[in-house]
Amino acid sequence: MLDSAGYARGLGGTSAAQGPLRRFTRAFIHFWSYHLFLKHRHTTVTRVAGFRLTVPPTVFHPKVFLTSKYFAGFIGGLDLKGKRVAEVGCGSGILSLAAARAGADRVVAIDINPNAAHAAGINARDNGLGDRLRGVCSNLMSGLKAEPMFDVIITSPPSFPGEPRDVADRAWVAGPGYRDIAALFDQARERLLPGGVVYLLLSSDSDLDRLGELIHRAHFSAHMIGKQSIFIEDFILYELRTFS
Repeated sequence: MLDSAGYARGLGGTSAAQGPLRRFTRAFIHFWSYHLFLKHRHTTVTRVAGFRLTVPPTVFHPKVFLTSKYFAGFIGGLDLKGKRVAEVGCGSGILSLAAARAGADRVVAIDINPNAAHAAGINARDNGLGDRLRGVCSNLMSGLKAEPMFDVIITSPPSFPGEPRDVADRAWVAGPGYRDIAALFDQARERLLPGGVVYLLLSSDSDLDRLGELIHRAHFSAHMIGKQSIFIEDFILYELRTFS
């Protein structure tokens, strides 16, 4: 269902077909990522993609997890002048900052983790973008008012199924069967202005068939527009547009 040059064509999973070694490696990385980085107890300050970022406890660290820098580089190359943008699952707010720097007129940085929503606001102010960016604590987009509508929605949701340990772990896993983000694409479609677009970043180890079902159910078509390979996986960037 995802047009991705070989990823997740039709049903019958891609990630579900991983062997025992790959599953063990993924579980090992998750365990250490959670305990060393997602569950960190101290606020840190770092620089990524030209931004000075304050990263409080439980917030996805953009210096450690390379998806942030890759996606921010893509967003920074767009012409978003005058656009209204929402980021769902903002973490430190780095993608929202990239959107504001690319010319977006108004950016809403959304995260279920209150530490993340607060950090996005702090980082906007510290990078001179506080007049165009605000952080909102919300479960997906359910906490937003009926307005505003958006030209662009950007999201790098948790890529893997599984029961999260706590709010910090929700940056990594999205519940059994992607329960916690199942409504994301329906909500995004309702919030998009005509001609609007969603930019979505996933892992090649995601269950792309299941996510493809959710995307198709929300009447989006998906096209792969970028890919970045790292040690054990690819980061895959999709453009979603609505169909009738």
